[in-house]
Amino acid sequence: MSEALEDPGVVIGEDGLARPAWASVDPMLRDYYDTEWGMPVTDERGVYERVTLEGFQAGLSWATILRKRPAFRAAFDDFDPDAVAAYTERDVERLLADTGIVRNRQKIEAAIRNAQATQRLRDDIGLSALIWSSKPATTPRPRTFADIPTTSPESVALSKELRKRGFAFVGPTTMFALMEAIGIVDTHLIGSHRRGTSGVWPE
Repeated sequence: MSEALEDPGVVIGEDGLARPAWASVDPMLRDYYDTEWGMPVTDERGVYERVTLEGFQAGLSWATILRKRPAFRAAFDDFDPDAVAAYTERDVERLLADTGIVRNRQKIEAAIRNAQATQRLRDDIGLSALIWSSKPATTPRPRTFADIPTTSPESVALSKELRKRGFAFVGPTTMFALMEAIGIVDTHLIGSHRRGTSGVWPE
């Protein structure tokens, strides 16, 4: 999350709950933070969706992607890797004409390439297991937004491994954001009402 550059820590909302600044105002981001961000995602389709959306987010705000997620799901067959892997140039052109999503040819082609790579991984470790194998021994304990890293040795290694497996738009920063989003690391601020709620890491 890059929305907040200066953040003294958690902000107490009108409901009395403590959240980071980026999740304290916009109702959509607040709901996402309260119910989804940082909770474990381990199914193949769910992980592929998050990999795809994090790739589309590169250079944009997460709020932009979250707002467009229903349109993304409709455009990409609910992120079924088998469906997306079979896309042709005709599908690429269809997606480039879809005003509901981010219309970037490189990112669209990467989503298709990554679906095909996801299929190949089934004969080995599988996408979810590969990504979850990057879980570190410890997780950050940030008190302010500035304390949260944007990469880690694990995200660097995961990026390298995924690229070797044929994935694209999976840089170390993008992979760290993915690790945060699906619960592999817990970067909820100390004092947030969500800290430690994933069940993956103790508070």
